[in-house]
Amino acid sequence: MGFGPASSGLGIRVEGTTRNSTLVCVPIMAESIDKMIIDVMKAGENGADIVEIRLDALKIFNPHEDLKTLIKESPVPTLFTYRPKWEGGQYDGDESQRRDVLRLAMKLGADYIDVELQVAQEFIDSIRQEKPNNFKVIVSSHNYKKTPSLEDLGSLVAEIQASGADIVKIATTALDITDVARVFQVLVYSQVPIIGLVMKDRGFISRVLCPKFGGYLTFGTLEEGIVSAPGQPTIKDLLNLYNFRQIGPDTKVFGIVGNPVGDSKLPALFNELFKLIGFNAVYVPFLVDDPSKFLDTYSSVDTGGFSVTTPYKEALFEYCDEVDPVAKAIGAVNYVVRRQTDGKLCGYNTDCFCAISAIEDGLLGSRNDSSKVGSGLAGKLFVVIGAGGAGKALAYGAKEKGARVVIADRTYDRARELADRIGGQAVSLTDLENFHPEDGMILANTTPIGMQPKVNETPISKHALKNYSLVFDAVYTPKMTRLLRDAEESGAAIVPGLEMFIRQAYAQYEGFTGLPAPKERIRKILAGN
Repeated sequence: MGFGPASSGLGIRVEGTTRNSTLVCVPIMAESIDKMIIDVMKAGENGADIVEIRLDALKIFNPHEDLKTLIKESPVPTLFTYRPKWEGGQYDGDESQRRDVLRLAMKLGADYIDVELQVAQEFIDSIRQEKPNNFKVIVSSHNYKKTPSLEDLGSLVAEIQASGADIVKIATTALDITDVARVFQVLVYSQVPIIGLVMKDRGFISRVLCPKFGGYLTFGTLEEGIVSAPGQPTIKDLLNLYNFRQIGPDTKVFGIVGNPVGDSKLPALFNELFKLIGFNAVYVPFLVDDPSKFLDTYSSVDTGGFSVTTPYKEALFEYCDEVDPVAKAIGAVNYVVRRQTDGKLCGYNTDCFCAISAIEDGLLGSRNDSSKVGSGLAGKLFVVIGAGGAGKALAYGAKEKGARVVIADRTYDRARELADRIGGQAVSLTDLENFHPEDGMILANTTPIGMQPKVNETPISKHALKNYSLVFDAVYTPKMTRLLRDAEESGAAIVPGLEMFIRQAYAQYEGFTGLPAPKERIRKILAGN
């Protein structure tokens, strides 16, 4: 399906463009009325258009008094939900009393109520004579196991509509990121106001991109972790990180493809840069399990390009229509651009140049000598940990600079295969503990060992690091990994992965936008200074 109706090229947003009409709703899940009122006020201050009051979260509830207070105190329109346990909520009491409370909320001035499809028709019939003109009933259906087929989703929307709903709400569960595409299709073709969201991490993009497809609202929480459904972002991230208000039908979609992707700094970087230049695009995390399925599903020219991270640098290389010479030589890509003229995927590999140039600069800095002609890597013994996409890039780059390359991997056969390909030596990762053919070696870790959250892990023990003059770690979260700390304490010069990452961002920005990279700005954002 792609990411919706193809638009005419990568556009610069015109100043003063009206924001999209998709509402941002903050779920209020507090256990007391007093805390709910505080949270409702906070939601208004944070830019919410509407609050969802989850009455089933309350420990003590006096309906008439509490509903009046909440409606009166809320600075924004109110949506009342009293979710029963049988639909994933917390209410476990009498059903007729639950519906009486929702009716009362309507009478006291609520703007919306949410009622479950299972009881919707009966409930809507019961309020038909007294329903205020500006009051809306959201009829919802939640599937906590999967996302049904497109045909079944269409039937579900028709059933909800037939119940008398003013607004249709479907919430499904993503088992794969491609499940989200079916919900996007339902949004695009719906003739009625519709909320379509996909729960859990693999459904995250549904919550950010719904304005592109005409979704009625999305949910953003006040605090991380305090969610009414799995996978909800914070309202702060929605509005500030993803520039949610500016997303529309013609917005291009970029993102990082990998697994995991949750800690990536790239969404914050690219969305800030896109906003800075008025570029009509959004950058999101794509948590992908099957790259082939992902590319087949999101295939329109509205998908402008991807950064590629572990473990898909080699896999996406295979799916590119064209690759640059370096990517071809290495057999891996670290970013892909969809060419606007014909929709072809063009793959690039800047891992090689960005990492090797950072290491060369590190060597220069450690020697305080810039007079040497040629690369400081020439003749050096260069040990690469990892034989995946990034490992291939560094091995290739080091060899091109005249280094003698050794590949170490947990799987010796993988190390041997890469070593044979580039004309190097192979060892197993455990062999590195006693690997000391000479002093002054260079070590480059290209594996995710030591990345958040497993920050205490390291690919090689501290005692083995005394044989190295410089250590590079491709991991950039955290900036100072255990490997780098151990290396520094062992007397080696260190080059953090952040340095490679910053240089990669320059190239990807230019590939995605066609504009020169604002290098100082990128460095400031990523380095945090």
